[in-house]
Amino acid sequence: MRHFLADDDLTPAEQAQVLALAAELKHAPYDAKPLAGPRTVAMIFDKQTLRTQSSFAAGIAELGGFPMLVDGSLAGIGVRESVHDVARVLGRQASMIVWRTYAQARLEEMAEHSGVPVVNALTDDFHPCQLLADLLTVQEHKQQLAGLTVAFVGDGACNMGNSWLLAGATAGMHVRISSPDGYAPAQEMVDRAAAIAATTGGSAALEADPVAAVTGADVVVTDTWISMGKEDEAAARAAVFAPYSLTTALFEHAKPDAIAMHCLPAYRGKEIDAEVLDGPQSVVWDEAENRRHAQKAILTFLMEEATS
Repeated sequence: MRHFLADDDLTPAEQAQVLALAAELKHAPYDAKPLAGPRTVAMIFDKQTLRTQSSFAAGIAELGGFPMLVDGSLAGIGVRESVHDVARVLGRQASMIVWRTYAQARLEEMAEHSGVPVVNALTDDFHPCQLLADLLTVQEHKQQLAGLTVAFVGDGACNMGNSWLLAGATAGMHVRISSPDGYAPAQEMVDRAAAIAATTGGSAALEADPVAAVTGADVVVTDTWISMGKEDEAAARAAVFAPYSLTTALFEHAKPDAIAMHCLPAYRGKEIDAEVLDGPQSVVWDEAENRRHAQKAILTFLMEEATS
């Protein structure tokens, strides 16, 4: 049974296949109906959500399926019932499970016992559906992925930093993560990305200096400094991360035709200047739309794998 729990669950060839399918589905959003029946897809949300819930619900419906919303706070997964038991129940009610939760281990346990494909809609460790959308967006604007340089500035230890390392390396990109001391991705994650990059012609590197990281980059990415569950660290993080803000001045070190990315929600004047987020080189709204198309592609891929 194939699942999509982390970015490197797809080989380079499979990632390219899914992105190509996403482009096709974006061009003709109502033509493919692999979930006709309709087949039910259970969507579980333990964390706050806007883009994830709306894009999955719309995408599942466009594929001919039924998006069944499971309120994580009411289900009490891991509290009221074990993950193991919930997996066995939902696996008999739905053809696939999409879960936005906290610990990666919970998602892996769901996949182990569900009997149906499970998709990571965000965990503390990874955000692979966002990365598929991001790569689709880069591909649309740059007509390629392999060989491009992407600089991620900010909290490199967050799920987006980890996912950019793995997904970018899988795509053959040169990924630079620039973070304050103590906020870099785990060395294990860098090594994992480097091993992939060795097979794709890409690279994965840490660069403490944000100017050096951004200089010559084709793509510059940032994310909120205050991830869900870390709101009490807001003041301390604001001081630490201030030099890593994606300001107009920092963005000018990238290539003249570089694009700026942010997975949202964004806090203008903190991790990114309003002039960058709302400027002509920003592609954040394309990213937000492309969540739907990319997720439709991974759902279709997993359904085909499950029925082949």
